[in-house]
Amino acid sequence: MSRDRARTKVAAPGARPRLGLALAGGGPFGAIYEIGALMAIEEAMEGLRLHEMDVYVGVSAGSFLAAGLANGIPISEIYGIFIDGEEAEGALTPEVFMRPAFREYLERARSVPPLLARSLLQYARQPFARGALESFAALGRAIPTGVFDNDTIRRYLHAVFTQPGRTDEFGGLERRLYLVATDLDTGESVSFGRPGHDRVPISQAVQASAALPGLFPPVEIDGRFFVDGALRKTLHASEALDDGARLVICVNPLVPYDASLAAEKGKGRHRTLVEGGLPVVLSQTFRAIIHSRMAVGISKYRSLYRGADVVLFEPDADDSEIFFTNIFSYATRIRLCEHAYERTRRDLLRRRHELGPALARHGVRLRLDVLRDANRAIGRLPRHRPGALAAWRLPEAAAELRDTLVELRRWLAAGDRAPA
Repeated sequence: MSRDRARTKVAAPGARPRLGLALAGGGPFGAIYEIGALMAIEEAMEGLRLHEMDVYVGVSAGSFLAAGLANGIPISEIYGIFIDGEEAEGALTPEVFMRPAFREYLERARSVPPLLARSLLQYARQPFARGALESFAALGRAIPTGVFDNDTIRRYLHAVFTQPGRTDEFGGLERRLYLVATDLDTGESVSFGRPGHDRVPISQAVQASAALPGLFPPVEIDGRFFVDGALRKTLHASEALDDGARLVICVNPLVPYDASLAAEKGKGRHRTLVEGGLPVVLSQTFRAIIHSRMAVGISKYRSLYRGADVVLFEPDADDSEIFFTNIFSYATRIRLCEHAYERTRRDLLRRRHELGPALARHGVRLRLDVLRDANRAIGRLPRHRPGALAAWRLPEAAAELRDTLVELRRWLAAGDRAPA
């Protein structure tokens, strides 16, 4: 369907308006924040159930949640899979994202001897014409394309989506799901789930959408290599709008931090962000780049998709808890998710006069009694512990070790046959 035709697509008279959900990226942090925000959104909106919407769009970390919700998994159960699982077997904890990419390391290591030999030969032939740096530049090909193994994530999600009542195939879904990745060789966005890109397993599409360059290796699909979908756009909410969604709920977890504003309110940890060192500077730079692109996209949606409402939720710019949090401990993950839940509830209540009419146009009503209930907290809600996946852990670890040993044997055998 062309974009011009999609923009004019409306619901049939008397039909419920189509509802969409677009989730941006942000790594493990982004997924944790979005879970808390989504739990607040669902309980505060009557007429909206996040796992029963019409169209879902996921980019990078948001693709994990979009794929789960499109499979009909309630957000409370997703909370159990991602967050509530320090002791629960089968929970997807952030540590799963940080398994070293041993296969990538071994594959690149095998290329070092021939690359080094070629570089030495070039330098010996033309030591002054080429120079050492130019002669040995080819060794850069031996640097791994990713630090962590994202195939582990794909196998995990495949186990989740092949449980009874779920599917790892786009064609098996009752709802529309679009997972956006970037074609590494062309720089173009590809929406998995669209015709021509809907035969790939959902778990592999998530793997591709979340393959942040430098951290995870590019993902090969049908001879093409794909990386993180946020390289082109942050939200890709237009995928839902093009599909006829008239109300699109968007969640973006990454915003630039305003240290000056935080200091004015007595909440700042640093007088200037440079005091936090390189990681803080890089984080702020990355957030500023992707947020500016998202702001441009949101402004365009209002003029290009008249009659549709795009509602965005994101952290406050002076939220130091969000910017400086360390997600790699169980207690911190719980606290971050609770923080996102609480702040989103506050945002909903503060914006009630703006949001109420927009939501009402699509059959959704804000539950002000829920938003004004100060006793509500994620910790008091019913919890789901994903024990059904307990059997996945040991076979997964054994398969990973076996594959690594096979690659190591091949590498050593190849080295034995190489000339001195």
